[in-house]
Amino acid sequence: MLNAWKRIVAAGTSGLLLFSALIFTGGGTINAAEVAGASEPDVFNIVALGDSITVGYEPGMDLNSKPYGFTERLLEQGWYHGRTSLANYGILGLTTSGLRNYTGAVSKGTVITGNEIQVGLADPRIEQLAANTAQAATDLKAADLITITIGGNDMSTLFKNFKELTAEDFQLQLDQRLTEYTANMKATLENIRAINPKVTILLADQYQPAPRIYLTSNYLKLMDAAARLTATVDNVAASMAKEDAVVQVVHVAESFAGKEGGLTYVVKSPIDKIDIHPTQSGYELIARVFAELLWGEYRTPAVAVMNPSAAPMSIVVKGVELNTPNKPILKSGQNFLALKDVLNAVGATGKWDNKTSSATIVYGGRTVIITIGSKVIKVNGQKVAIDTPAFLQKVGKEDKTYLPLAALASGLGFDVKYSAQLRTAFINP
Repeated sequence: MLNAWKRIVAAGTSGLLLFSALIFTGGGTINAAEVAGASEPDVFNIVALGDSITVGYEPGMDLNSKPYGFTERLLEQGWYHGRTSLANYGILGLTTSGLRNYTGAVSKGTVITGNEIQVGLADPRIEQLAANTAQAATDLKAADLITITIGGNDMSTLFKNFKELTAEDFQLQLDQRLTEYTANMKATLENIRAINPKVTILLADQYQPAPRIYLTSNYLKLMDAAARLTATVDNVAASMAKEDAVVQVVHVAESFAGKEGGLTYVVKSPIDKIDIHPTQSGYELIARVFAELLWGEYRTPAVAVMNPSAAPMSIVVKGVELNTPNKPILKSGQNFLALKDVLNAVGATGKWDNKTSSATIVYGGRTVIITIGSKVIKVNGQKVAIDTPAFLQKVGKEDKTYLPLAALASGLGFDVKYSAQLRTAFINP
């Protein structure tokens, strides 16, 4: 529905290119829930907080780039289970101290500056994010799930300078940073609880990103440091969790251990600083760990997506991937589905009228009339415009009614989302 898109755009006033969502709704012209007088269906609302991992940053990105990180993938996984929205408040370069300051301002309803969040943040949206705390509070209050990835920037200078430190100095600095992490994250979680006392919070630990071949004999030293951070995250979560207010750790670090080389960029930026972020495989792994903790599975379409431009589109209705000979059709830039397949999948009834070349569909308190070739459908007697009309397609010896994805949303009130990366349309009643 349109509300899901509004939530994504609202994050950091975010239609800004690099941080905008990759998903579109299919584009009906009128909200049929309003036309039909229907109440708004339940939506599983995810709010993502944290640093550049939450943003989905990869080296070389700029404001013209579109991220496809773990949060976008987690949103897709949510669509397998029902209507899901995402508000992403990730901030490039954020530390736990910055997150504490940011969530503090959000919980108090105050507008602050970027430097009041954290001095020197390089995120080009930082002033917009700082000024938009009211929208962040609204999203956090409505959240069913809050994800947090944070801590890498707390440890990054220690990681980058570890070769110059004695073993004793390294441990002293590590102890100090872990102490600061604990204080900052407890305060952050308290700030979140002040807004939404019972929301489920998933807090990720941080992996040691550089592979053994890069660190040679120092690999185990940094792996031990990462393990200590994980233990600290576990302790923070345990101290803040309640029976009706879950705080759970997402153990990302153990999934990266020993596989860092294929999951992480280790490159130098133009200003000669080490820039370490997940690759696409790394982001997928993070999303997988989150999804398996949430839903017990991480799903991908059965249709191969190795070559997305050549692969046919997959259709998932109510979490079930349609397996039908009536394949989706791309026409005039729009994706069309065989109407009967969708109706069967959701349990709706339909009746065809040869005289008027129209189908009458009854579902969820709506009676929808779809006429072949018309850019107008009727919802409970009221006219609703659609971008492209339905048409008949010969399949074997039968004529099948093909309906644009947009009409499913505007006519039947379905939630229709499309993932270009998965080449999959998700349809949820």
